[in-house]
Amino acid sequence: MSDAIRTERTRLAVAGARSVALGLSRQPRADVAKGGVFLALLLLAVGVALTGLVLLLADAIVDGGGRFGIDLFTEKASSLPSRAGFQDAILGTLWVIGGVIVFCLPIGIGAALYLEEYASKERWWNRLVEVNIQNLAAVPSIVYGILGLAFIVRGPLDLGFIVLAASLTLTLLVLPTVIIASREAVRAVPDSIRQGSLALGATRWQTIRHQVLPAAIPGVMTGVILAISRAIGESAPLLLLGAATFVTANPTSPFTDGYTTLPVQIYNFFARAQEDYIQLAAAGIIVMLIVLLAMNSFAIWLRNRYEQRW
Repeated sequence: MSDAIRTERTRLAVAGARSVALGLSRQPRADVAKGGVFLALLLLAVGVALTGLVLLLADAIVDGGGRFGIDLFTEKASSLPSRAGFQDAILGTLWVIGGVIVFCLPIGIGAALYLEEYASKERWWNRLVEVNIQNLAAVPSIVYGILGLAFIVRGPLDLGFIVLAASLTLTLLVLPTVIIASREAVRAVPDSIRQGSLALGATRWQTIRHQVLPAAIPGVMTGVILAISRAIGESAPLLLLGAATFVTANPTSPFTDGYTTLPVQIYNFFARAQEDYIQLAAAGIIVMLIVLLAMNSFAIWLRNRYEQRW
């Protein structure tokens, strides 16, 4: 092939690509207007959400800023507002959320790996499990509290009003979120990685353990962060599981009876008509946000480390 023919073909290819690009860029004015309206509505929705969040945070800071101090982290609950703190509630929250993480991670990741790597879409029970997971993600939290009271606190397990019962109940609450996020993370791993590992002689389990799971960890951690954020702010289920009592002792184990958490403690303080307790509850909101941000920051740090390794 001569250089003249090759040059002519290159010119024709460039001209064709340019004409196609110009045709795609010339969108109808109606489509451009609709796209602009849709973008404006999206920005409006984000602005409304952020405005509401800023107003709530500003209200909590204004009401509880004067009461906020290190004593809120070091003092326990007290009948005197000037001496009351959230140490017992913070430790109770950490114990409950720690139990949620211990139970939620292996069950959620295991279920996601089974549904994505092993389960057959043609089996009716696998389809039934998928439908139930999707439906359970939308069940109100108070329903889980009733189920936890009936089957975990009492009923078959009969654990009583202890920290472990609260952890198990909140695990049921956030487990669908972890499973759905983990499935999406596993599904996002390219099939070429699986095929290359199997072609080199690795078993399916070795492929999942050494290739698929490490690549999916960042997405899994995102689901865990969302689950922790929801669990740490739940109070409705815990009101039925023994966390509604006024306690002054720190929990020391998952089997501690008589505990409280930050959302329940804040609710108890807000329920009192005294102005001092209302200020203390507003300061407790700031404390809960600090604890939440600290836990989420640690989870985000772990996720970023796995992303850099991979």
